[in-house]
Amino acid sequence: MIKNHKRFRNFFHSLLHMTVRSPHEWVVVFRLAFRNLRANKLRTALTVLGIVIGITSVIIVMAGGTGLKNYVLGQVDVFGTDYIQVEVKVPGVSETSSENISGRGTGLAITTLKEKDAEAVAKIPNVKTWSAGNIDQELVSYSDVNKRVILFGVNPTYTEIDRQIQMTEGSFFTEGDEASAAQVVVIGAGVKKSFFGEGDAVGKNIKIKSQGYRVIGAVKERGTAGFFNFDDAIYIPLKTLNKKLMGIDYVQFITFKVKDTSRIEETTVDIREVMRREHDITNPDKEDFSVMSATEGKELVDKVFGTINYLLLALTSISLIVGGVGIMNVMYVAVTERTHEIGLRKAVGASNSGILRQFLFEAIIVTLLGGAVGIVLGIVATYLLNSFLVRLGFFLQFSVPMSTILVAVGFSAVTGIIFGIYPAWKASQLSPIEALRK
Repeated sequence: MIKNHKRFRNFFHSLLHMTVRSPHEWVVVFRLAFRNLRANKLRTALTVLGIVIGITSVIIVMAGGTGLKNYVLGQVDVFGTDYIQVEVKVPGVSETSSENISGRGTGLAITTLKEKDAEAVAKIPNVKTWSAGNIDQELVSYSDVNKRVILFGVNPTYTEIDRQIQMTEGSFFTEGDEASAAQVVVIGAGVKKSFFGEGDAVGKNIKIKSQGYRVIGAVKERGTAGFFNFDDAIYIPLKTLNKKLMGIDYVQFITFKVKDTSRIEETTVDIREVMRREHDITNPDKEDFSVMSATEGKELVDKVFGTINYLLLALTSISLIVGGVGIMNVMYVAVTERTHEIGLRKAVGASNSGILRQFLFEAIIVTLLGGAVGIVLGIVATYLLNSFLVRLGFFLQFSVPMSTILVAVGFSAVTGIIFGIYPAWKASQLSPIEALRK
């Protein structure tokens, strides 16, 4: 026990002593380390490869996580930062819980959210306008062309909320169309191209569930937001969708625009109180709705992706640990092979700290070399991944910020130190007499 304590005390003393040597000695140590690594090129290359794979994985994961987070945050900003969203929720669970997501994903119908709730909330002074909505999917046909599209049932005021809607033909539906449940539609750019090509769409009739609907407008090409393709969507009056196609009298969501964004948190609280009153809810745990502002949505996204990135980073770090174990094995072999050399150096006056530095620097050089190659490969892989996703229609920008590169360099250096330090210490503790006998 006392012997081990003395060994560890000597070990830490050697580490501390490493920092007080002359620049010339550092140069000599580096030259010796490089010479020994070049003498075993294949072994060095295989050891470096393990680090390269780990660092490349770290770069790709961190760049991908950052890019995906920025993409999702950009989609949250589709309607701007001055809106508050009310959606249905499974009672008794959090809106972000797996129970709520799986419940809604499996078709569990929450029928308590109505347009009258929006009308009650609209009396709050800071609420500017609102639009309720439902989403459905149906097979739509024109002539002999069939296409499965998203039916987006909203109020006419939806264009005030989603300012990215730009008409290329005709106009959006009116309050009169909504009140009379008129069978009119506004089509996305993808739907127009599939049905009418470059020709005019306004005035044509398409069929939804064997019912005729007149096209009164077409929207400019827009692309996707998250998993929602706006170009393959058809906008339809909410009352028309509910009564004539879905056969329901409730909505899935209501979007509110606010007048003063500086009061958005206060308005969110007011909306929640009105909704509880309208639904006769006194226990917050029993809420059948969720209220979230754009700011809260972005904070939630940032938090979720932060957690995901940490988990993915932990998983990819396993490859670095494997590479580090490879370094430790290689260093042990090097110590065994060079026992006689160590004995000779000690016999002519080399200190324990000098031996320790030499072997430790060999491990650090290997990991830094692997880190440099891994960073380059990670940046190249990120660029190629960006190009591939663009070809698939996903405009994600996976960037490699300086913080990612610093993390990668730090990972590689720490890996070299952690997994190279014990074999280096073992080499420094060899007795010169015993070493020369071998």
